[in-house]
Amino acid sequence: MRWASKLANSGALIIADNVVRNGEVINENSEDERVRGVQEFIDLVKANPRIEATAIQTVGVKGYDDFVLAVVN
Repeated sequence: MRWASKLANSGALIIADNVVRNGEVINENSEDERVRGVQEFIDLVKANPRIEATAIQTVGVKGYDDFVLAVVN
């Protein structure tokens, strides 16, 4: 995220896939490194004043899926 936001021009989109991790992303005590990585990513997004973002969960043939859609201001 650090490099993406540094290199991105205003109006660029940053998309991160598979961020909900079956709901574990809200578990502050998770020891799963994939969950911890998503939590760190979300913290970086939240701390960056140039970024506006939302997490979106979808349901389809594959079941549940999710992603973060971020816009660089």
